[in-house]
Amino acid sequence: MTTDAHGTEIRTLAELQGITGQPIAPALAKERDHLVDVHRAWLAASRFLLLATSGRDGTCDVSPKGDPAGFVHVVDDRTVAIPERPGNGRVDGWRNVLENPHVGVILLVPGRNDTLRINGRARLVRDAPYFDELAVKGRRPLLACEVAIDQIYFHCPKAFLRSELWATTSWPAPDALPSTAQLAKRLARPDEPLERIEEYYGAGYAARLY
Repeated sequence: MTTDAHGTEIRTLAELQGITGQPIAPALAKERDHLVDVHRAWLAASRFLLLATSGRDGTCDVSPKGDPAGFVHVVDDRTVAIPERPGNGRVDGWRNVLENPHVGVILLVPGRNDTLRINGRARLVRDAPYFDELAVKGRRPLLACEVAIDQIYFHCPKAFLRSELWATTSWPAPDALPSTAQLAKRLARPDEPLERIEEYYGAGYAARLY
């Protein structure tokens, strides 16, 4: 370990496990390399995920993806596909996938404190045979990220219990933080009138999702 003004840095696995301990047996036993029935049921109920990627140089990105429940398509027992919808064109995660196929996915179900985790190898595809099944409001996805599963397992609920994420009584007031339009005005569109930005993010915004 190395100690400086900011604390003591942990630099080896032995030092780390001296603090956290060895993984308990059930934490290892739950891991699979393919889908089973309970994984499929969770995928059918999930409507939101976080996708972690890393570029060739180690630059990281975590992107949220969301659609109606069941939007992650099961290609086969070892492969799932995540659809891509119209966005702002940054595609940071997809740029990373082109350089480094290793990805991590966390799938959420509203109100549930567990999550489903998938680690695997990704590739980007267009016009796959299942794209019609991924259409929302008549719009097929722009592309899909197919993930070949290396590890899949359920993660325990501790983080959600500690954060009280689903407890509405713990949520901040709607005006406790700047609105989406105010954030855009501050950081992305400083030269545009706030009223125009608020109109952009207004009622018509949801109509342009697909």
